[in-house]
Order: sequence, then C-alpha cells, then structure tokens
Amino acid sequence: MPIQSHPEAVESLRSTGTRPGRPEVVDDGSGFAGLLRFGFDALTQPLLASATDGVGSKLSIAQQMDIHDTIGIDLVAMVADDIVTCGARPLFLTYYLACGEVVPERVNEIIAGVKDGCREAGCVVLGGETAEQSSVLRANEYDLSGTAIGVVEEEKLLGPHRVEVGDAIVALGSSGLHANGYALVKHALLGLSRMRLDTVIEEFENQRTLGEELLTPSTIYARHCLDLMVEVEVHALAHVTGGGVAGNLVRVLPERVDAVVRRSSWRPQPIFDLVARKGRIDQAEMEATFNMGIGMLAIIAPPDVERALAFLKGRGLDAWVAGEIVEGTGVVQMVGAHTRG
Repeated sequence: MPIQSHPEAVESLRSTGTRPGRPEVVDDGSGFAGLLRFGFDALTQPLLASATDGVGSKLSIAQQMDIHDTIGIDLVAMVADDIVTCGARPLFLTYYLACGEVVPERVNEIIAGVKDGCREAGCVVLGGETAEQSSVLRANEYDLSGTAIGVVEEEKLLGPHRVEVGDAIVALGSSGLHANGYALVKHALLGLSRMRLDTVIEEFENQRTLGEELLTPSTIYARHCLDLMVEVEVHALAHVTGGGVAGNLVRVLPERVDAVVRRSSWRPQPIFDLVARKGRIDQAEMEATFNMGIGMLAIIAPPDVERALAFLKGRGLDAWVAGEIVEGTGVVQMVGAHTRG
C-alpha cells in the first residue's frame, strides 16, 4: 500500500523532516518536492527542488521477463514529474542501483533507460552508484532508486496558493499502470488468477502479452508541463502516483475549495478493468491505488483551457477537461461513472 494512502503517516513524516528547521526551507503545501532557497541575493533567490523515489515492485516484472532497458524511464518519471509539480525545471538526477550480482550487460541496459528518461525529461544523469549486495538480493535481483534536483524562481512557484474557484482541471492521460500498485497487480493477476506474463491478452492493443503491458514505461510529463506554463496560466500540477487521482489532487487544494472530477470524462485502459476483475477489487480500492488512466493533472485558469488542450494534443498527449474547482473545504469529489467502450 503506497504511503500516500495513509495521510497521517505522510503528515507525520513531513513534520518530522522539518523539525531541525532552517529559514531557507519553503513549504509549498503539496509535499511533491522538497524546496530550499539557494542564492546570495535575497531579492532573486531561486528555489532548489528535490524529489527521491524508486520503482518498487515493477522491478520484479522486469527481472522475470529479463527486460531491463525501460525500467530507468519509470524512475525518471517518478522523480522528474514530482519536481515539475511546483513549477521547477529538473536539472539532474543521481541514481542508486543495488544488484545481487553485477552483470555488466544488465547494468548497462538499466542505466541506458535512466539516460533515455532524462533526455525525455530535459535533465541529465549527473552520476550514481552501483553496488553488489549479494547478502540481501538474489543474483538476478536488483533495486533502483534516484534523486532529482530542479530549480524554480520563487515568484513562479505553483501550488495551492494559486488555485481559484472556477479553474479547470485538465487531465493528461497515462500510458497505463506507470509504476504504482504492482504489488496488488501481481497478487491479482499472477497470484489469484495464475496468469502467465507471456499470455497474449485480447483486450490489449496489437495483441500484446501481459508482461509487455505491465512493463509499458511511464509517461514523462516534465518538459510538456514546463512548456505549457509558458503558453498558459497554470496554477497547480498534481502528479498522479500512489494514492490515485483523489489522493494526489487533494495535495494541491487550498482548504477553501473542492475539486470535482467527473469519471464520465474518460475511460481507463483495459489493464485496469483486468486487474479489478481478476483480483475482485472494488472501485474504491482501485482508485486509491492506481492512476486509472490519468498521469498528471493541471489546474488552469478558465480563459486558457482551449489553448492548453490544443497545445498538449499538439505534443501527442491525450488531454481533456476532467472537472473544475468549486467552493468547498479542500476535498476531491469523484462523481459519476466511467465511460464504456
């Protein structure tokens, strides 16, 4: 279960992390990235933004299929797209790769994926550490994590302080599961249903196997979101990872508004229905665990909505208006039912 599904744990960790206290620390209210003032001129100090994450249980699918060149893309997506939510431009990423056995060809494939992801995000791999941990991991096992650093001018900081009643909620489609909820996916599909990774699934496009679908790389939104901020007035961004649409969108809401998200505005990809059916998982748990087809949410000033949609679609992204901001008390209202094919 992702920690975002436990708000009390998130709040406890956040308060614990800031106890030492430094005047340079800035809290944007969302917790997607850590922020620190950096500079010598108090009038023009930029903010450094930092995010750390891993790929989690998706790694075991890559290891079972012996396919390692896309998992690094997922790592970059997890951290670079957290960074961009506050308006920061990712600058660089460092990684940590722990292996049961260091196999050069496999390591090269993993890091090649990280570099591909960084090119897509508009940042660079500045360095990293590869360690052999044979006492902890089996020979074919590895774990991958990383930290990204970005920068944003304080006056351009996005977040709850910019969100207003009447703003539109624009959804950016995901490529599928991305990199969250794989423990539940494995339980539902590989455990309860005893499905094989090489099984061809009719519902998937191009007769893809289950394993190919589960290894679909996460979409990286960072560069698109940064360019969107130049084109239109973006008030906030929410990266939809563990905790789902509601659990992440609520992080960028001030207490005086609610977000209304209409399920009828989109249809989740077939993989989500497959997991729900095979695992007998109800809608509430699905929505609290998975992105359900939305990888990023942008809260945009009403006059700029059509321009934003045209810009995003011109970049090849699936984008649509999924809801709006109304008066309220800082909650997300998920209304209606998903469209059916």
